[in-house]
Amino acid sequence: MACRMADPSVFLFTGPHPRTRSQKIAAHSAPCMTGNWHLTWDRLLVKGENHKKWVIPMRRTRTVQAVAAPVAPSSADSAEYRKQLAESYGFRQIGEPLPDSITLKDVMDTLPKKFFVIGHDCAHKSFSRNKLVEDIVGTLAFLPLIYPYEPWRFKHDRHHAKTNMLEEDTAWHPVWKAEFDSSPILRKAIIFGYGPFRPWMSIAHWLLLHFDLKKFRSNEIQRVKISLACVFGFMAIGWPLIIYKAGIMGWIKFWLMPWLGYHFWMSTFTMVHHTAPHIPFKSSDEWNAAQAQLNGTVHCDYPSWIEILCHDINVHIPHHVSSRIPHYNLRMAHKSLQENWGKYLNEAKWNWRLMKTIMTLCHVYDKEENYVAFDQLAPEESQPVAFLKIVMPDYA
Repeated sequence: MACRMADPSVFLFTGPHPRTRSQKIAAHSAPCMTGNWHLTWDRLLVKGENHKKWVIPMRRTRTVQAVAAPVAPSSADSAEYRKQLAESYGFRQIGEPLPDSITLKDVMDTLPKKFFVIGHDCAHKSFSRNKLVEDIVGTLAFLPLIYPYEPWRFKHDRHHAKTNMLEEDTAWHPVWKAEFDSSPILRKAIIFGYGPFRPWMSIAHWLLLHFDLKKFRSNEIQRVKISLACVFGFMAIGWPLIIYKAGIMGWIKFWLMPWLGYHFWMSTFTMVHHTAPHIPFKSSDEWNAAQAQLNGTVHCDYPSWIEILCHDINVHIPHHVSSRIPHYNLRMAHKSLQENWGKYLNEAKWNWRLMKTIMTLCHVYDKEENYVAFDQLAPEESQPVAFLKIVMPDYA
């Protein structure tokens, strides 16, 4: 299983810090609108095409069939369709598909010429001109989370270079159908992991991707070993000191619980950054950098206290357009993107409908539909997803 992880240093321990377009839209639970609907994105966005109107039921009901309403444009205007689709998914805006002719350089050229989350910006080489200083500070910033700095840096750089590339992206991406079907035990683990445990799945990412030397290139191994030695050294010294001073319960309260809290936030943040039913993951031969970084990345507003603590990590689109923009210039850069490329941006304000859509619909990869939900493929085994559909609020 692959899952999505962002900056392990930003929340607790750092200074300041990002197929064809087809749609599978599950019907919101309503007496006259149960079931699943297949709406092709490209086809629905063609002007002049007539479609039936569907009403979006806004109140929560007790039935379990689905999450988002099947919405079609009330007119031939594709902007109206995107508006309805955004409402059903919990987005403020769903951007127009970016034309193939636009390159990432075209986007970057519109940003202001002037432009840190300490650990994160060290990894992106935007903290200091002295690379040794960056590596030392980055390593120290990651240590309290027992996160190896160099392995994370290598994996995170690949995520930025290959965002939303189906096989190569090292962050969140859909579950493979073959993986889902490989064994009943693994299937159940995946359903729980991408269902109710999804806000902690960054723990699996941390463990599976950063401690295995076989996952790194030969020229990276030495740096990875140094980072791993630092992490194990911190565990060997720091943990016994905490236990000596505060006991086992002190270790649980002062290290383990904050560590789990950090992973909750990072998993939540990062699943929102690139996960939505309308955002495709593409094979390398179909992939377009500008579409992935500008059109496939989500900007999400959170309450101000979260934004302050997390140093604008959720102003994520400019961070993907250029990862060297320091955190204190991300809002300026985002404003520039809104002015120049606003109609292509995916934007949201955090809400329960947004999270419910991600956690109950965005599961197994499908080339035509982007995602297929677990309860479509294995309804008898998808009780955790059915549970989420019942208990999670549906208001935006």
